[in-house]
Amino acid sequence: MKNRYPGLLPKAHLWTDLVLLNGAFLFAYLVRFGDLSNLFQNQYVNLLLVANLLWIFTIYVLKTYLFTRLSYNFNTQIGNLFKAALIHAATIMAFLYLFKEGEAYSRQQFLMTYGAFLIMALTVRAATVLSLKLYRQAGYNYSRYAIVGKGDLATLIRGFYNDRKELGYRFCGMFEFNNNNDELNSLEALMGNQKLDYVYCCLSEMSDEQVRGVIKLGERQKTQIRLVPDFRGFMTNMATIEYHDMYPIIQVNTKPFSSINEQTLKRSFDLIFSSVVMLLGAPIFLSVMAAVKLTSKGPVFYRQRRCGQWGEMFEIYKFRSMCVNADKMGQHSTGDSDPRITSIGRILRKTRLDELPQFYNVLRGDMSVVGPRPLYKYDVDMLMEAEPHDFQRLLTVKPGITSIGQINVGYADTVAKNVERLKYDLQYLKSYSVMDDINLIFKTMQVMVLGRGQ
Repeated sequence: MKNRYPGLLPKAHLWTDLVLLNGAFLFAYLVRFGDLSNLFQNQYVNLLLVANLLWIFTIYVLKTYLFTRLSYNFNTQIGNLFKAALIHAATIMAFLYLFKEGEAYSRQQFLMTYGAFLIMALTVRAATVLSLKLYRQAGYNYSRYAIVGKGDLATLIRGFYNDRKELGYRFCGMFEFNNNNDELNSLEALMGNQKLDYVYCCLSEMSDEQVRGVIKLGERQKTQIRLVPDFRGFMTNMATIEYHDMYPIIQVNTKPFSSINEQTLKRSFDLIFSSVVMLLGAPIFLSVMAAVKLTSKGPVFYRQRRCGQWGEMFEIYKFRSMCVNADKMGQHSTGDSDPRITSIGRILRKTRLDELPQFYNVLRGDMSVVGPRPLYKYDVDMLMEAEPHDFQRLLTVKPGITSIGQINVGYADTVAKNVERLKYDLQYLKSYSVMDDINLIFKTMQVMVLGRGQ
């Protein structure tokens, strides 16, 4: 069955959430006060009205229900819902306390409202996503499409939808344009007979005149035309499109975190997280400092020259875990059997507590919380010879206290291990999100608790 109701799903979610929000409010009021008889005779009815108006405003600003078939999935829906609910709840609280009305309302009722709302809304979304997936896989609610072009790009487009049956796209034909009008006539006939929803035009295989001709067909047959440029050569560099007046400009980011938003977000997260760790972890810092000082001769901290962003050298800080002048006996550690490691140093390395002073490097701007580990100059030269292109990309970002490579490989004392860790760290550079950083931090904490550090 062809999709007859485009745009229905966002509207259904909007009105369902509004009903659930009111239902959760009434449910919480009933649990808290025992009945609903006095609801419309006290200040709670005003709160309910404000909550409804504010929810409409919040979802309008955040564009909570602006999604397509491709972007409609459970993870995206969870993120959009939690963001809207958090901002809505925070605004309501700020509004109440700004007008000194906070004490007049029950905090239990307030928390219960949002708890019940989120549970019900998430349940509805999970059921909708699953039902829609099964419905489309059964052959219903689909959109018809055709492709103009028969090269690799056309094959990729068709393969994309073949691998994702849950999106509900049905292939109806592929055309290769020459310099005559027969293909245009055949395409228009297919548009009319099959009632196509979309036609994908592979721009690398079409002239400007042919593209304009297909667009005119789309206008006559009420079919949407999607123009597909061939970006395969540089999409790994995270190309983005900016509009200068009416002209689209393709910007190829030559280094990760090129956008101002990503840079600001990552630096803000680094500063906030490092400050919290150093303040709340002050007792741990002092305890480790005392243990290092009492168990071996020498300074508490160990400073060492490492290679940072763009290959610039900086001094990294650690709690000393080896005897003084250990560098003279070699740069790399040989593991647990290394005679240079002190008694307390062995524990610090297993729990990664020796890395804690590097949060000071983060505050200084030398490092990030998450990023590829900073290396010795010797290791940098070795990797530049072994994997010059890949390692050059790692040097475009700040090194980190922890990384994917550090978690999966640990300390690297050979070329093979360094290259293996490099491959893991390159995965981190493909895309950035705060949630990825938080996930890696939690994995690092597991290594610390279980004592699996090296």
